[in-house]
Amino acid sequence: METVYSLDQQPIKKKRPQIRKEGLILLLMAIPFIVIAFAFHYVPLFGWIYAFFDYRPGIPLSKTAFVGFDHFREMLTDSNMTRVLVNTLALSFLALLCAPIPVLLAVMVSEVKSNLFKRILQTTSTLPHYISWVIIYSLAFSMFSSEGAINVILMRLGFIDVPLNVLGNEEHVWLIQTLILLWKTLGWNAIIYLAAIVSIDSEMYDAAKVDGAGRIKSIIHITIPGIMPTFIVLQLLAVSSLLSVGFEQYFVFNNIMVADKIEVLDLYVYRVGLVMNDYPYSMAVGMFKSVIGIILLFLINGLSKKIRGESIV
Repeated sequence: METVYSLDQQPIKKKRPQIRKEGLILLLMAIPFIVIAFAFHYVPLFGWIYAFFDYRPGIPLSKTAFVGFDHFREMLTDSNMTRVLVNTLALSFLALLCAPIPVLLAVMVSEVKSNLFKRILQTTSTLPHYISWVIIYSLAFSMFSSEGAINVILMRLGFIDVPLNVLGNEEHVWLIQTLILLWKTLGWNAIIYLAAIVSIDSEMYDAAKVDGAGRIKSIIHITIPGIMPTFIVLQLLAVSSLLSVGFEQYFVFNNIMVADKIEVLDLYVYRVGLVMNDYPYSMAVGMFKSVIGIILLFLINGLSKKIRGESIV
């Protein structure tokens, strides 16, 4: 207890704040996830030190030569880095161009009057999000390989004479991978915009209906402006992650015919580090990607604060 005194010098006992039982339970429930996040996202940061040494497996770091920023200078003369950055940025910008499509799907779902059809549409569009990339590659291979279902049907119908090499087409690999990614993430991304649409005041739609506005005008003047702040925030966050396009998709779809066009930064770090055993250089490339991502995040955060009046993080 902490004792304080009133104006007439009478002691008043002040109770210390007590921890609520519900809050303590929630804190204990969150501890395992905090530990997992710390173990997998922050502990590996100690491995950045290898980027400054000429490390070789089996040799203690204390007996390894310190090379400073030599591996970072090597990136400036590495022709593969230029190719990998072009692939990464191209796939990122194509994904950004597809960003309005989940908005369109969310608006269409919100306008459906049948609850049964709405649930079926949401379930079928969201289901691919829970399918692993290995299964998606198996499905794509069974459909688009030279002996796949699509080629067999087209050849039997007489539309083509030679099977289409969809998964091995170097010229269109960026477009194909973007479409596959869009199919997998479309329904999941639309959920966020559906939540934003639900939060719009229904009285605005009633007032628009009284004024004679139809569905199209209500969508243009109420729904779209209502979800635009959410759309802008998500796109700003996507811009800050331009160099993080993922690993699993491009790893499973990688083959010798499209390797030069599909190798992104994450896949390049994996190949250099675990396949070629050049751990210090791969660590330097990973550090480069992380630092650029942090810089972009703070730049986008400052831009958002300047334009919208509020920051993202």
